[in-house]
Amino acid sequence: MEPKPWRDRVRDEEQLLEQLNRLASESATRRAEALREGVGELGNVAAVARELDRSWNAIDKALRKDQRKKAASQLDASTTE
Repeated sequence: MEPKPWRDRVRDEEQLLEQLNRLASESATRRAEALREGVGELGNVAAVARELDRSWNAIDKALRKDQRKKAASQLDASTTE
């Protein structure tokens, strides 16, 4: 059996990277939703961070990143209509 040509292998790996990036983005969105629920339940980011044994900065950063992503997608949706 002959090995796959390099162009096909590159194309396959690019498709896999696209899929992995999409999955990671979707996971980050779900995580941010869960963190927001935690903030709602516990009262603030610091309490969620203590509960998860993470820095408050890491929790805040994840929430802000998701907020920016949502704002950008809403901006994109409004400009294409």
